[in-house]
Amino acid sequence: MTTVAVTGAAGFCGSHIAALAAARGMDVVCVGRRPGPVGRQVFWDASDGVPDLGRADVVVHCAAAVGDPVPGSSAEAAMHTVNVGGTARLLTAAAGRPVVWVSSASVYAPAGPGSRIGEDHPVRDQVNAYGRTKAAGEALALAAGAVVLRPRAVYGDGDPHLVPRLLSRVRAGRLLLPGRDGELSLTSVANLADAALAAAGWPPGAYNIADPVPYRRDQAIRAVLDAHGVRARIGSLPEPVARAVARAAETAARLRPGREPWLTRYAVAQLARGVVLDVSRARGRGWRAPHTLDAYLREVSLRR
Repeated sequence: MTTVAVTGAAGFCGSHIAALAAARGMDVVCVGRRPGPVGRQVFWDASDGVPDLGRADVVVHCAAAVGDPVPGSSAEAAMHTVNVGGTARLLTAAAGRPVVWVSSASVYAPAGPGSRIGEDHPVRDQVNAYGRTKAAGEALALAAGAVVLRPRAVYGDGDPHLVPRLLSRVRAGRLLLPGRDGELSLTSVANLADAALAAAGWPPGAYNIADPVPYRRDQAIRAVLDAHGVRARIGSLPEPVARAVARAAETAARLRPGREPWLTRYAVAQLARGVVLDVSRARGRGWRAPHTLDAYLREVSLRR
């Protein structure tokens, strides 16, 4: 029986990976500050110390600090400690075992609207601290021979970020989105979990991970709102105006230490610059994304 250690197994992505591994008959070791959903538990704070991975055959590293902190803040420094320092300590513990390192498409250099991005797209000029620290962490992982997965805008059951933030932006029955409608990639957490378990046997390197097809932004967001029973008209705000508002929000947040801005340039870029990930490299390893946004939203609607 294969033993897989999943770091950050109590978190959004890690919990799905751990649960899927157990469902497929693997022995699961959940590594992190809080207990994971299945298997054995090993405490590890990714900001300090080297984890005990025991006899794990494969390691999936999901533990990460997530957010959009104000540049130069203590939160940004803490994010670096976890996402970069924690990676270095994890790789020491892995000691040559196969490692699947869950990164993010946020590492890519900004691209124009409608761009199709492959793994050879430049990794530089990240928009925020999350992108910068994930890029630095994955550089360590790649140098150590890991498989690095780059999903974009992960959604699904237990999502603490993407959909909750979207729903919170509805005001007086209206949702303003930056820039124009266009195609973009999203990644179901179920697809990410499926890829993370398959990737242990892939050659080292970076792989984009996304749903089978890209989505039209406004159509996808309208479907999300409908599934959650939220009635709202979708309007647009010119991207330059949205960026100016985001800069003002970031400046104001500097006066309130410990709180993230209500709007950031990163959030504007995610929605205004539709980016489609080229997943042909993962498909070349025989992987096909089995889940779609429509299927997930049907489940949400039925539970409501």
